[in-house]
Amino acid sequence: MNFSQRSTAQENVVPIVSETVRVALYVKKAAIHFLDASHRAEYKLSEEARQAGYAIHPNELASIVRTHEFKALKVHGGVEGVARKLSVSLDHGVTESEIPIRQKVYGFNRYVEKPARGFFMFVWEAMQDLTLIILMACGVVSIGVGIATEGWPRGMYDGLGILISILLVVMVTAVSDYRQSLQFLELDKEKKNIMVNVIRDGYRQEVSIYDLVVGDVVHLSIGDQVPADGIFISGYSLSIDESSLSGESEPVNVDQEKPFLLSGTKVQDGSGKMLVTSVGMRTEWGRLMETLNEGGEDETPLQVKLNGVATIVGKIGLVFAVLTFVVLIVRFLVEKALHNEFSVWSSQDGLKILDYFAIAVTIIVVAVPEGLPLAVTLSLAFAMKKLMNDKALVRHLSACETMGSASCICTDKTGTLTTNHMVVDKIWISEEITIIERNNSGDILKSTTCDEVLNILLQSIFQNTGSEVVKGKDGKNTILGTPTESALLEFGLLLGADFDSQRQESKIVKVEPFNSVKKKMSVLVSLPTGGLRAFCKGASEIILTMCDKIVDSNGDIVHLSESQIENVTDIINGFAGEALRTLCLAFKDVDETYDRDSIPSDGYTLISVIGIKDPVRPEVKDAVKTCLAAGITVRMVTGDNINTAKAIAKECGILADGDLAIEGPDFCRKSPEEMKELIPKIKVMARSLPSDKHILVSQLRNTFREVVAVTGDGTNDAPALHEADIGLAMGIAGTEVAKENADVIILDDNFSTIVNVAKWGRAVYINIQKFVQFQLTVNVVALMLNFVSACLSGSAPLTAVQLLWVNMIMDTLGALALATEPPNDGLMKRPPVGRGVSFITRPMWRNIFGQSIYQLAVLAVLKFDGKHLLKLSGSDADSVLHTVIFNTFVFCQVFNEINSRDIEKINVFSGMFNSWVFTIVMVSTVFFQIIIIEFLGTFASTVPLSWQLWLLSVVLGSVSMVVAVILKCIPVEPTKLTFNQNHDDYVAIPTDPEP
Repeated sequence: MNFSQRSTAQENVVPIVSETVRVALYVKKAAIHFLDASHRAEYKLSEEARQAGYAIHPNELASIVRTHEFKALKVHGGVEGVARKLSVSLDHGVTESEIPIRQKVYGFNRYVEKPARGFFMFVWEAMQDLTLIILMACGVVSIGVGIATEGWPRGMYDGLGILISILLVVMVTAVSDYRQSLQFLELDKEKKNIMVNVIRDGYRQEVSIYDLVVGDVVHLSIGDQVPADGIFISGYSLSIDESSLSGESEPVNVDQEKPFLLSGTKVQDGSGKMLVTSVGMRTEWGRLMETLNEGGEDETPLQVKLNGVATIVGKIGLVFAVLTFVVLIVRFLVEKALHNEFSVWSSQDGLKILDYFAIAVTIIVVAVPEGLPLAVTLSLAFAMKKLMNDKALVRHLSACETMGSASCICTDKTGTLTTNHMVVDKIWISEEITIIERNNSGDILKSTTCDEVLNILLQSIFQNTGSEVVKGKDGKNTILGTPTESALLEFGLLLGADFDSQRQESKIVKVEPFNSVKKKMSVLVSLPTGGLRAFCKGASEIILTMCDKIVDSNGDIVHLSESQIENVTDIINGFAGEALRTLCLAFKDVDETYDRDSIPSDGYTLISVIGIKDPVRPEVKDAVKTCLAAGITVRMVTGDNINTAKAIAKECGILADGDLAIEGPDFCRKSPEEMKELIPKIKVMARSLPSDKHILVSQLRNTFREVVAVTGDGTNDAPALHEADIGLAMGIAGTEVAKENADVIILDDNFSTIVNVAKWGRAVYINIQKFVQFQLTVNVVALMLNFVSACLSGSAPLTAVQLLWVNMIMDTLGALALATEPPNDGLMKRPPVGRGVSFITRPMWRNIFGQSIYQLAVLAVLKFDGKHLLKLSGSDADSVLHTVIFNTFVFCQVFNEINSRDIEKINVFSGMFNSWVFTIVMVSTVFFQIIIIEFLGTFASTVPLSWQLWLLSVVLGSVSMVVAVILKCIPVEPTKLTFNQNHDDYVAIPTDPEP
């Protein structure tokens, strides 16, 4: 429980810099540049650095890149000169053995972060609540007045009991918050641990961004984050998005004339290699980040909604507290007047008034359901931790709860529904189809294809690629690149070709890397015999339209006739119908006079059609079935051929009879009315551009009011990920840009993991509903019991200390017990919660009022006729009765907490012992209740009870479970939201009650 505004988890995401802050950044940069200029002559390399072979000061090197001083770079001999001064080879990279000395001289690639708050800071925050402060004051005054009237130590017991209860509440709250903060710090560290491609010891390998050192040679490709400041070595069409630093939306082209790269920026297009010159706090990003404070995460929608509920209930509690205090004071004054003691006042009277005030304040404490936002945070934090173990990294808290309401998942095909382990399965070349097998396919293809055509095929594979074949330390070949590129290179190696020798035959002049808009990759190379040759590969339909010639069965280049176009189209469709991803490879020879700054876009010669197999993940079919049973529509949005997409979708169970598959361009040409009619039927969108995905998501959200989850892996998927209710980025295939715009990162790129996120999201939602039902029941009973008792008898049956204990049961312990229950399979057999549905449902209201009436009836009977029924007599009869009332009230809550495990089902014990947190909370509550009554009566105003009275309290509490069963048998019509096509809105219609 937390009585103050709860601090949310801090999250070190790269901030979206506002204009105000950006001005501060520019001022900071100007100051840095001025200082760099004034201290340029003062750079003096340490002896240790000289002995290690370094000849340039870390600050001087950082200054050159940070201030973009091209002349200073030239003075040092350009990138090659800087590499020499850093004692590193641009071809072989740094050696592992010298990494420690580089880190010592040039620093570690880590930023100075705001220190984590200590435990006592959380204790201090928990003590800032106004009601707690008032209660502390009451406790202190009570001790003072008590000692003065009753002496030491008897007079201090009541006040000390209040202070001890407050301390216990504060400590439990602080421990809960502190554990959450540690958990979020751990998740944050994992989130920022980016893997970077570097060359070390002559081998290309992946290392953590934290292990990057000055001198590392880093490979960059589309969507990557620049991991440190550096200098461009080589590359093709490298375009950098520096908006995170400069605010400028226009990308910056990086080449030999503009060679500077800054940490934190993103690769928008192209590829290249860079030499790392500054890491950590010496980078531009690191130094500017010093001026920014770490930002907290906004409250989730559910937290906002429940904060509103808490405010309303708190106001009702305030009214009842004031009324209770007024009634008690009025009765007290009336009694004094009747006994003619109105003019006679003693310290005992003051203590009684103080006690009335403490009860009123405690009623406010009990009434304000601070546990509601706490329960959300606990449940989300628990779900985040469990999802991390299940290969899903939640970047934003709200994604967990929103995913539980998802009614539609728009998923990629490659790597998500399929294994992403691609192999060339078939090839059509020289008008012949060859099935590729791993053992002898190379020999078969060589025997059926002339050497010249085979040579052009290998050139097309090895020259026109963004991937590499590298030898590991064990001497084995490893292919680094995308799965599609890897499949092609593996096929080329199967044909007996050597990557390095093929690459050395020709010099690359110009590269246009693949992206999801163009759906092709092109390269222009200079041939050793003279002239230029362009190679192009990509989506079959697109490449085919660029060709006007073809290599025929004799190996000759002939004109591409209409009949041959139809034949090739049939081959493409045939491959696609077998669920193969199809690519076309083509080339074009041009003379030396051709403009080397561009690559031809037509007039190509078609070499071959390649069919790549990417098997469906074995668990996907069951995961799709689970989604359909849960009322979640699964739509495949892919850039693949429509026939390939349809074949895969049918295999996964996504595309059924009557469903529609459509190509992205066709979809975008539809009018809004046509889209409205088609979208409910669309299950597959093929050949889609990122803009097509964005339009589909926007229509689903705005027109059909669906809660949409979208997967994405490319840089251009960022708009769709941002537009969706839940953006899901792929952890393996996804670019850093996609991950940064996503709410959840699917670490294993597996569709079943997405379904697991949805299941946990539903668990979060239902767990909060359980807790709300439990807490509102306690609130109603506690408020009404104390108020009615005060009005009728002039005293409250529950003291301030007892109410504080009840408050902790229903807030902190209740949240721990109910908000952290794991999901069950039944959650995915009910429809999703639609937008605008009331959080507190009719079955919940039924349970709340039913339980409240039962508990109030039992406690009222004990209060007003308990002495007679229990045959209590003697001087301690009132104390025994009030202890029995308190004990019965607590056990009613214990059993009601068990009742609340399921809002609808009668069997609430199913899976109860699977949640160890719930079990521990239940056992702890009963244990401490025994301690309070039997041993802490002095502080809690209780007396030890006989075993018969203990049994009575337990039986009366357990009867609430019988009441719960009766209540759940009373049919209540829940409502669900159904889309009304005629009114463009959702309408509530009655449905059959759930069993």
